[in-house]
Amino acid sequence: MSCINMTLSIHREGYKFIGIGLAISLVFLLFCQALFWASLLITIGIALFFRNPRRAVPKDDNLIVSPADGTICNIVYDEPPEELELGKDKRYRISIFLSLFNVHINRTPMSGKVKKVIYTPGQFIDASVDKSSLCNERNTIILQVNNNKNTEQRDCIAFSQIAGKIARRIVCDVHDGQEINKGEVFGLIRFGSRNDVWLPVGAVPQVYVGQTSVAGETVLSDLSQKDVKPRECIIVH
Repeated sequence: MSCINMTLSIHREGYKFIGIGLAISLVFLLFCQALFWASLLITIGIALFFRNPRRAVPKDDNLIVSPADGTICNIVYDEPPEELELGKDKRYRISIFLSLFNVHINRTPMSGKVKKVIYTPGQFIDASVDKSSLCNERNTIILQVNNNKNTEQRDCIAFSQIAGKIARRIVCDVHDGQEINKGEVFGLIRFGSRNDVWLPVGAVPQVYVGQTSVAGETVLSDLSQKDVKPRECIIVH
């Protein structure tokens, strides 16, 4: 991805922080150049944190893409939590950890209709720890999707924004009943966090633990290849 694309736009949540940083920098400019340059560099860092780069989203309706930039930190096969109302059938959960330096814009993994948005209060433990998926404050979107190969087959995918030790501000811009498109920006988390994706029943991961993911581009799973062996990924049961 080119540097031009990385600087094309800033998420609106970042404007106020950038404005505050610039204001402080101008104040420092009046009496201390060292503090001016330091605060200006911090402001540039803040702008980079809220960057919203363009992404080439796959058009195939069967492809589930990553909701976040980061590192695949865990893949489990288990029953989803009761709070998600997804039933007791086991399915894969793919977890993505975002460091402070990742793009923090969240994008929708598939196109569909928002069935429900579930906010769950919780703790703020390190988001790289797996128990943060169940213990931390989080916001989950349940999405009703269509499998393009068979329009009669409908299933749900769930994806969660999970707060971390430092990231304590979850921004979600979608609501119940809303139609959303794959790769569309739906929110962000400040400043470092975790995203979980519960795949539809029968869908298998096409990523592995330790892999770098790119929001809106990295394919997590292909619904046209259900019930096949996962691609060399580490599975924690």
